[in-house]
Amino acid sequence: MLRKHHFAAPILVSFALFSQAQLDKIVIPAGTPEDVALASISSEQDAQKRLAMYQDFLQQFSSNPAAVAYGNWQLAQAYQTAGDLAKALDFGDKALAASPHNLDILVSQANIAQLMKSSAKLMDYATRGGEAFNSIANQPKPDTMSDQDFANQVEGEKNSARSSYDFLEAAAFNSIADEKDPKARMSYIERFTIAFPDSRFGDQVAQYAMYTLGPGQLNDPARLVAYGDKALATNPNNIATLLLMANHYVESSKPGSASKAASYAEKVIALSKADAPDADQSRKLSAGVAHSTLGYALMKEDKTAAAIPHLKSAADLLKGHDDVAYATALYRLGWGYAKLNKVTEAREVLNEVVKISGPIQQPAQDLLTKVNAARAKGK
Repeated sequence: MLRKHHFAAPILVSFALFSQAQLDKIVIPAGTPEDVALASISSEQDAQKRLAMYQDFLQQFSSNPAAVAYGNWQLAQAYQTAGDLAKALDFGDKALAASPHNLDILVSQANIAQLMKSSAKLMDYATRGGEAFNSIANQPKPDTMSDQDFANQVEGEKNSARSSYDFLEAAAFNSIADEKDPKARMSYIERFTIAFPDSRFGDQVAQYAMYTLGPGQLNDPARLVAYGDKALATNPNNIATLLLMANHYVESSKPGSASKAASYAEKVIALSKADAPDADQSRKLSAGVAHSTLGYALMKEDKTAAAIPHLKSAADLLKGHDDVAYATALYRLGWGYAKLNKVTEAREVLNEVVKISGPIQQPAQDLLTKVNAARAKGK
């Protein structure tokens, strides 16, 4: 569950709007007319009167970006509290127009967008926040500051902003996970990758990207391979991405694809170590799918005898845990036996597959019919 950030309305904001840092922060210096006006507003107990006073504050100090940002931000929070989320979002956007790299305001806006269930708005605020956070490390070093002091300043600013960054990162990831439209999801993924490099959700985002670009979704093989290669360059041992790449290549008709599929599947088998005493169910399932893919790849290379042991291992690992993957492995095993003219073994396996409801049931029935017909001719 995402954490919700709520901000009390302080009388004074004790940071500089255009400081040396890349993040925008707000200052209303003590004793200024703006400060006096805000003190008067904060002492007003009537919520409706406070709203009117903030509107007057914005008109009176419209030439002061800090005052404009702060006044609109307070109106946004007031309307959020009152339940008028549309007005809250509107005033928050006005605050951002005056202070576009302000993480506190971006987090507030992300909260409002979350309440409105607007994934597009939420992703916009979250990625803008991620990019603002990343800009901390890219700020120029003042000539008067030593390298060590500058490094300490940057690290301090990043530590101070870390909780906001973490919240926005999680909010953006949840938007990807919740999005049903593949085009929108892929757009979110591309923006996320830029805004949150080296993300703690990097592996999961890569999996969503591969799924989104694959068959049944956008079906864009070129982008799928490019994204998979990029993801594996960052984390070459990402089992989920390796499996997705193996599946892509094993279903491809391009020359050399079966060999590539086998290579990815073999790596998953080695990483999963399904035979190890500490192997959990997830590792066993990954190994089972990899054995199934490897067996299928070997059959496509006319190495059917070598494929059989992998398909049997796949069936053993997947039975009782994933019906579709189990049925797929058995179907491939039945096909392998049929190619080797082991009709009895093929019939035994396929008779089991046709009892499993799902997408493999009809193809298995069709293959079983052919095997039975071949057996009858053999008689």
